[in-house]
Amino acid sequence: MKAYLFPGQGSQRVGMGEGLFEAFPELTAAADEILGLSIRQLCLEDPQRRLGRTQYTQPALYVVNALTRRRHQQETGERPDFVAGHSLGEYDALECAGVLGFEDGLRLVRKRGELMSTAPKGRMAAVIGLEAGKVAEVLAENGLEAIDVANYNAAEQIIISGLDADIERAQASFERAEATYIPLNVGGAFHSRYMRPVLEDFSAFVEGFAFAEPQIPVIANVDALPYRPGEAARTLSEQLTHSVRWLDGMTYMLRQGVTDFIELGPGDVLTKLARTIKASFRPGAAPAPAAPPDAEPAPARDPGDPQQKVADWNRAYPVGTRVRVPGHREPLTTKSQAVVLFGHRAAVYLQGYNGYFALDEVEPAAG
Repeated sequence: MKAYLFPGQGSQRVGMGEGLFEAFPELTAAADEILGLSIRQLCLEDPQRRLGRTQYTQPALYVVNALTRRRHQQETGERPDFVAGHSLGEYDALECAGVLGFEDGLRLVRKRGELMSTAPKGRMAAVIGLEAGKVAEVLAENGLEAIDVANYNAAEQIIISGLDADIERAQASFERAEATYIPLNVGGAFHSRYMRPVLEDFSAFVEGFAFAEPQIPVIANVDALPYRPGEAARTLSEQLTHSVRWLDGMTYMLRQGVTDFIELGPGDVLTKLARTIKASFRPGAAPAPAAPPDAEPAPARDPGDPQQKVADWNRAYPVGTRVRVPGHREPLTTKSQAVVLFGHRAAVYLQGYNGYFALDEVEPAAG
């Protein structure tokens, strides 16, 4: 089985799309009219140095991804079994699956980029070498609660997002934890609480579009599951402020039997991630055999032990689980794995809140 993967912001480079604009003149002309500029000149030459600015980066990548996919399918005649896109790339996945047309997708992406460029100034950084639970622990123990996890890219590649000063201050804390810390060349604190100022405007804009049902399963960043009927507008809006659960989405596709991941767009970021995720993927193992009658009894589990609570929670509930918490009428959503804080407290972080919640206060929401 095959899956097409579409890259997002950060993969842009001057020269991307060479040979594509001439191959698809009608779509190129449509893009020029919608954007009010020459998409070919922006991508191939960038004379005004705008390609690195969010409001230009996003539509440029969307167009290049879409044309790359068309050329690939012309050459191969194949049809993917699944599609997925990283952040912005999800719009290309939806366009590939027939959920929206090329022009509507570009209009959505243009608006998305324009609004995101007006959000509070922020930055992102990659934390390499620590699992998600440890990243959450470092943030909590160093007073960095104003930083959110933006992307769960791989088991030990986590992207964090926050205001400039906080991302800069976090570097020393993560380096003390023996992580590799790489500030990213992006123009904002994407997939975090700092996108909330533009969420209402974008949600209202998205509601003005009609979305068809997917002809191919599209894996959503928000919950790492296929898009459900009638939920495209809501899912795209939530994507602005929710973490990108790339690792979970890739794992889902691997469990469905996908063996080939084909990246369609500039660069090879997602190809490298796919290689890493596939290397550590283990299909569901068969249940362990029953212990023989004379076997030593297993050590007793202590349900009050915080380490045991965390292990039990993470085994049963992935990041993105909807939960109920006392004092909150509506369900909330987890944004981290459970962790042990301060050596004794089993806790989890929830979307939209700076501090942690004790696991004893959190209960998975029914349905």
